[in-house]
Amino acid sequence: MFVDTHCHLDHPSLATQIDAVLGVARAAGVGRFIVPGVAPESWESSAQLAAGRAGMFVAFGLHPMLAARYDERLLEDLARYAEGAVAIGEIGLDYALSGVSRELQVRALRGQLRLAVRMGLPVLIHCRRAFEDSIRILREERVREVGGVMHAYSGSSEMARIFIKEGLLISLAGTVTYHNAVKAPQVAAELPLEHLLLETDAPDMSPEPYRGKVNEPAFLIETARVVARLRGIAVDELARATTANAERLFRLG
Repeated sequence: MFVDTHCHLDHPSLATQIDAVLGVARAAGVGRFIVPGVAPESWESSAQLAAGRAGMFVAFGLHPMLAARYDERLLEDLARYAEGAVAIGEIGLDYALSGVSRELQVRALRGQLRLAVRMGLPVLIHCRRAFEDSIRILREERVREVGGVMHAYSGSSEMARIFIKEGLLISLAGTVTYHNAVKAPQVAAELPLEHLLLETDAPDMSPEPYRGKVNEPAFLIETARVVARLRGIAVDELARATTANAERLFRLG
């Protein structure tokens, strides 16, 4: 059974039919789910959504698009929610965003990384057009002590190896299946298997042949098939390895 290491099951398109979504996913071979928070107003609903549902785990964080809302009060609230989480995230840097300064994004990221290190929790890192700054900040904030994930990784194999040295795993999403994909297939084929994870980023980033539709955890299998083919291994072998990686990082047992 696969682990979908990043799926926004709290999104209305999925949350309103959550039990059906989980049932279809399990039938497809996806049995556990990491649900990242991106905004304070969704943290409580995410916690309630996961309560009592086997295999569903939560993370909490402030997405870089909301970095202007970061302050000490928010960090205190995050610390309280994080006591029941498997990670801090989704957090990071997104220099493609307009209207949110890089300075505010860096401030929010550093504060949340420090909280993660203090609480001993891994981090879920969003990174877009900010690889150099992300590496530098992750190194300075000693993230290697807790580890984490480069979520829906979009960089090169060379850059991925630098993140791995800083204690991060590399998560592949539906983009690896796209016909025009270049970097993601190279990453999937070249990096050591012990450093790879899989995710859907549902409801976004649907893989082929579901592009244009609402993404869901069951579609992880399409990504897995492509990654297995690129590596020349069986899907079952990929499942065992990536599941073991997720269990180790998130302490799923």
